[in-house]
Amino acid sequence: MTDTPAKDMSEAPVGRRTVLIATGATAAALAVGAAAPAAPGTDTDTADATPVAAAAVCTLTKEMTEGPYYLDGQLVRANVTEGKAGAPLKLVLTVVDDDTCVPISNALVEIWHCDALGEYSGFVGNNGHSEPDDGTFLRGGVLTNTFGVANITTIYPGWYRGRCVHIHVKVHTGVTLTSDGSFTGGRELHTGQLFCSETITAAMAKVSPYSTNTVTRTTLAQDSIYDDGGASSGLLTLTALGSTTSAGYTGTLTLGVETS
Repeated sequence: MTDTPAKDMSEAPVGRRTVLIATGATAAALAVGAAAPAAPGTDTDTADATPVAAAAVCTLTKEMTEGPYYLDGQLVRANVTEGKAGAPLKLVLTVVDDDTCVPISNALVEIWHCDALGEYSGFVGNNGHSEPDDGTFLRGGVLTNTFGVANITTIYPGWYRGRCVHIHVKVHTGVTLTSDGSFTGGRELHTGQLFCSETITAAMAKVSPYSTNTVTRTTLAQDSIYDDGGASSGLLTLTALGSTTSAGYTGTLTLGVETS
């Protein structure tokens, strides 16, 4: 492997399919009743959590490319860390219908991203580091619960040459869960990227293991994909899990997807 990574060369906004992001100013709270039994592949520890509010009015945003590091058939699981070092990141992603803003249950929300050193599973070495590569770390997803919420535990991503810190995401409906813990079939409704606050990323870069990543970091403002659109462009709302940067964050976002 070379220490010059396979940069996300195709990572410019593509496709005309759009998604909708619920905006806080127009959010209407959902009534929460008794939690329904968790669907297979749902994070049962948080399946009855109060959902992120759905939106009365939604804001259009562009779909984004999947980039060169996607691998088909990843695991359906609520925790994708596989022991990777890094600050915890607990994603709470709510999927709603773009026309009605009604939550969509049993939608598979799939994520993948690089580790603290900027390496993707299945492509280790592209950012100049040597480490074990099982082809699955920091990849996977879960089915949304009754309220359209997907809870996924991962780590705060690192970075590699040419891109800011980001997480790739896909939303599928109608998938079939397989006996090996993966999925097949279904319909892909959305491909996009999630982004993190530059202030928090700058602080994260000073703590281990992120501080050992010596690759020059691309900021949000310098990134070729992020368009400074805030939540409408996938910017997560990050809430501290503790009193230190290393304690990690909860990252929330409401995605509205086209279902027809």
